[in-house]
Amino acid sequence: MSASAPAPLASSSAGGPHRTSLRVRYAETDAMGVAHHAVYPVWFEVGRSDLMRDLGLSYAEVEAQGYFLMLTDLGVQYRRAARYDEELTLLTRVEEVRSRTLRFGYEVRGPGGDLLASGHTGHIVTDHSYRPQRLPENLLRQLEQAATQAPQPEVGA
Repeated sequence: MSASAPAPLASSSAGGPHRTSLRVRYAETDAMGVAHHAVYPVWFEVGRSDLMRDLGLSYAEVEAQGYFLMLTDLGVQYRRAARYDEELTLLTRVEEVRSRTLRFGYEVRGPGGDLLASGHTGHIVTDHSYRPQRLPENLLRQLEQAATQAPQPEVGA
């Protein structure tokens, strides 16, 4: 990501997934002007960070409390190409919360709302020595609440 790239616009609404607006940058495309498959996980991180910040749980604050949310699983299903300069909507939701693990779900939508890709990431909570830990109760409650408020994605949408 370049230092001059505009910050993504983020918003969330009660009962829905977190929305982040992204624009496909030239550096994220291949010679055909198609977003490279490797940028989708980066976009997922943007959405996840925005969602956490919106919940009052920025990654920086979670880490300052002595925890990492280490990636354990990543999956992306590509359906259609995202192209250079298209404005995309990234929908991010908390899908599952357990005392030591989290799962986030993602949808990348094109300018017309078409589903371009969907995916998930799994995370384990560790201390700074990478030993598994339980989420503190306050974080656990906030994430559980977010998971119950976010409807699951439409199948085949």
